[in-house]
Amino acid sequence: MHNIDTFNKDIFFSNLLKNLIIKDIYKKNGWISFKRYMELALYAKNLGYYNNNSIKFGENGDFITAPEISSFFGITLTKLAIEIFEQTEPIIMEFGSGNGKLAKDILTAFNLFNIKLEKYIIIELSPKLRNRQKKMLIDFTNIEWLNNCPKNFSGLIILNEVLDAMPVSLVTKGINCWYERGVTWINNKKNGKFIFKDRPCSLNFIKQITNEKLLPIGYLTEIHSVAIKFIASLAKTLINKKNNQSKNNSILILLIDYGFPSNEYYLDQRSQGTLMCHYKHNINFDPFYLPGLQDITAHIDFTAIAKIATDNGLNLLNYTSQSGFLINSGICNILSKFMFKNKNNIIQHLQQINGIKKLISLGEMGELFKILVLGHNIKWPKKFLQYDRSHRL
Repeated sequence: MHNIDTFNKDIFFSNLLKNLIIKDIYKKNGWISFKRYMELALYAKNLGYYNNNSIKFGENGDFITAPEISSFFGITLTKLAIEIFEQTEPIIMEFGSGNGKLAKDILTAFNLFNIKLEKYIIIELSPKLRNRQKKMLIDFTNIEWLNNCPKNFSGLIILNEVLDAMPVSLVTKGINCWYERGVTWINNKKNGKFIFKDRPCSLNFIKQITNEKLLPIGYLTEIHSVAIKFIASLAKTLINKKNNQSKNNSILILLIDYGFPSNEYYLDQRSQGTLMCHYKHNINFDPFYLPGLQDITAHIDFTAIAKIATDNGLNLLNYTSQSGFLINSGICNILSKFMFKNKNNIIQHLQQINGIKKLISLGEMGELFKILVLGHNIKWPKKFLQYDRSHRL
């Protein structure tokens, strides 16, 4: 009965969000961009997916991220952080901490290694998620929540599955031009519905697509203008040349997400783009289904992200698969040491091994997820360059 009541309550709030989107469409003369639709579906105040009370992460949510699969993901990042802190301040800043599981694993690991972490900063705009993070991290005192990136930052920055949650534009190739795909609302006697409606757009709008002339008619893909602007703004904030800050601070950025370089992103066979939705651990391709109750996401064009980062003063240090990154960072050795200290707990060992297999297996997260490493006044250790794919960007 509780589950039925909960579902009915969720449907009620989903309908409230639907009405909010419909009103926005009418305000904009009957058409909004898909980027605007996605923005409202994910981030509308109190109703959008990331701003409502629905469970998103873990077995009871809609998807599972690497920290939920294995605590060794966070422990491995901690080992890397300790090494990097020889060149910068012992401060970590995480954007979009979700339910706080990664932060908890990292903070726990620092305590376990008996190494002091000066501060763990979380940039979180969602009040609902911020409250969940505070409950998860109640045992730690060196945490600070902020709304914006501080200008004088030095340390390690982590963005784990952040860019894929940023709204994207949809574009499709016509016979004579490209079209931006938007959203409109149609009424009928039984029930209204959202539908797609296309409008011509300029070549400048699709400049992210490097091979647009070679793509077939009807090709559909995404434009990541929000993510690109975010990285540009982040780089400018971190490297504040006006205040001569760029000579003083040292930063390492880990961008962890699923995606491809541009020459793999815009392939003929990827003719319907990468947009997908997650609801109760099922994938669908209908962004109009239960708005506010399902995640809407798109893969990342890592070439575009790397280019805007380097154009704004950051250095490209490494690009590799999650598998290559974690192996380079010593995840297998870390697991072996923990198993040696707890020899008798066979069941726990098997669970830990299975978790790490999911993280590094090429058939699961190991190849799908990539890590883009950016830096400023930081030298990336050569031992981490095995499996480097920067030449593919």
